[in-house]
Amino acid sequence: MVFYRRVGSVPPKRHTQHRDEDGRLYYEELMGEEGFSSDSSLLYHRHIPTAIVDATEWELPDQTFTPNHPLVPRHLRLHDLPHDDVRTDAVTGRRVLLGNADVRLSYVVAAEESPLYRNAIGDELVYLESGEARIETVFGPLEARSGDYVLIPMSTTHLWIPAGAEPLRAFVIEATGHITPPKRYLSRYGQLLEHAPYCERDLHGPDDLLTAAEPEVEVLVRHRTAAGVVGTRLVYQQHPFDVVGWDGCLYPYTFNVADFEPITGRVHQPPPAHQVFEGTGFVVCNFVPRKVDYHPLSIPVPYYHSNVDSDEVIFYVAGDYEARKGSGIGPGSVSVHPGGCAHGPQPGAYERSIGVDYFDELAVMVDTFRPLGLGEGARACEDHAYAWTWSGRGPAR
Repeated sequence: MVFYRRVGSVPPKRHTQHRDEDGRLYYEELMGEEGFSSDSSLLYHRHIPTAIVDATEWELPDQTFTPNHPLVPRHLRLHDLPHDDVRTDAVTGRRVLLGNADVRLSYVVAAEESPLYRNAIGDELVYLESGEARIETVFGPLEARSGDYVLIPMSTTHLWIPAGAEPLRAFVIEATGHITPPKRYLSRYGQLLEHAPYCERDLHGPDDLLTAAEPEVEVLVRHRTAAGVVGTRLVYQQHPFDVVGWDGCLYPYTFNVADFEPITGRVHQPPPAHQVFEGTGFVVCNFVPRKVDYHPLSIPVPYYHSNVDSDEVIFYVAGDYEARKGSGIGPGSVSVHPGGCAHGPQPGAYERSIGVDYFDELAVMVDTFRPLGLGEGARACEDHAYAWTWSGRGPAR
C-alpha cells in the first residue's frame, strides 16, 4: 500500500510494551513483505497469534491447466458457467478459468458466508461484477459494492459475507506475489502522482476493528510446497480477529472502478493508458465509459494489434462493446487473445466507429507475460465458434 494508516490502540513507540487496563501485554505481530524490506504493518493481538492446535489437509478443487493448443483466441461465457449449487461461498466456490506461474483467474457466484481464509501465495484482487459484500479481516471490516476492486494482501486472514439479496458475482485475480499501483504513477516515496488516474482518496481501508472470542477456529490456507500448490486447514487456539490496534502501510482496501479517471487523447490511446494495477508477470487495466478520440480523422475503436509479449484477457462487465459487435461477446464474457495471434475489432466495427465520440463500456483487462493455460471453468463455458468470427468460416475438417 502507498500510505500510512492507523486504527485502534497502538503504543507510542513500535516494538515496545503495550498493555491492557489490567496490565497484561498485548502481542505484537509484524506483517511485512519482501523479507521486511518493503511495506509492513504492526498488529497488536490479545492472544498469541501463532497458537495452533491442529493441522489437516484441505483438498483444493481442480488446479490443472490445459495448454492453449492449437493456438486460437477464445471466448468464455461466464454467465453460462454451470453452478451445481449457488449456495456456495466466495472462497471455496471459485471456478478456475485461466492461469500460469504468475497469476490465476477465477469466477465465483456466492450466496453463503465463506470460511476464514488466508492466501499464502500472493495478493488477491477481487472485482465485484454485481452484489454487495462485507469482508471481515484481521485488520477490520471492509464494505464492498458492485464495481469495487477488493485488494487483500498476501497472508491476510479474512472471510466474505454476501450482503445483498442476490448472490455475489466476482472475477478473482490471484497473484503469486504482490499487486500494486503502476510504478509510473508513484513518486519515489510512494505517493500517487498528479497524472495518475486515481489517488489515495479513492482507496478505502478499514476504519474499525473486529472482536471475536471463539476458541479453536479453523482457517483455510492456500500455500506452496515443493510439489506445488496445496491447501491446509489450520485450527487456531483463539480466533485471529482479536486485534486491538494496528498501523502501517500494508492492509486491505477497496477501490471502485467509477473513481478511475480515464486518460483520453486526440487519437486512440494504447492499453497502458487504462492501467490500474500491476503484479509480477501481469498488469490490470480498466476500460470505463469515456469520451473517445477527437482528431477529425480518428478511428475510435482499437486498431488491429499483436501482443507479441503477452496474452490478453478481457472480462466484459457492462455497456455496449462497439469493437466486439457480431462476435457473441457481451456482459459476462471473457475474451482470451493469446500472444502469437493478431486481434482487433470485428468486421464492420472499424468503419462504424468513425464519428463516434463516446464509448459506454466497462471491462477489466489482465495482460500476462507468460502464456495462460485453460482451467476447468474455462473448459466448461467456452464458445467454440469465437475464433472464426473474423473470417465467417470455421476450420476445414
